[in-house]
Amino acid sequence: MADAAFRLRVTYGKTGRLRFLSHLEVAHACERAVRRTGLGYAVTQGFNPRMRIAFGPALPVGSAGVAEAYDLWLSRLVPAAEALEMVLVATPAGLAPVDARYVSDKEPSLTAALTLGEYEVVVEDPGMGPGRLAEALADVVGSGSLTIEHKGAMKAYDLAVCLPEGAQVGEEPGRATARMVVHMGPWGSLRPEALVREALGRMDARSASMTVTRVALRPMEG
Repeated sequence: MADAAFRLRVTYGKTGRLRFLSHLEVAHACERAVRRTGLGYAVTQGFNPRMRIAFGPALPVGSAGVAEAYDLWLSRLVPAAEALEMVLVATPAGLAPVDARYVSDKEPSLTAALTLGEYEVVVEDPGMGPGRLAEALADVVGSGSLTIEHKGAMKAYDLAVCLPEGAQVGEEPGRATARMVVHMGPWGSLRPEALVREALGRMDARSASMTVTRVALRPMEG
């Protein structure tokens, strides 16, 4: 890597129609925005120099996020507030940055440090009664594992590992909000909608609509 002393951590959202972008498409969109700003960004060395930028854990297609992050290395120091404004102007609204600050280059990468994702899954179904989703989710989590099909392969998740804090549900007539913390690791990342979909299947409420938002990324404590 080329020498670069200024590591700017940008926090941004992935909302609206842009929640359907893939992780790679999000990365390309953010890189294009940075180029439009005119900020002096650092580049990698070698035969194919690239912008020195690193993204946090991937967010599944269709899921929104309000606290996603990427690290951008700058070749010159620009006040964080000024850099944030420049990136904001150049970025599509659905990927708008909300914060920027400098961090030490000694800190671990975002993907290594941020291994817990906090999610909210909102489920809407006119026939949903009080306590039904909470009971069904508790039944799924209590089973200890969940096997899902992904890209033609079956994968089993240990729910005690993937959901270190279990799942909590708040309900009102026709609407429920499930909140859970997903532990991401070598085994991958359990998609919250898969867990909720399994619970809805046990309720015979497969037609319910669902929206998923990652509300925070944080490190594992201890």
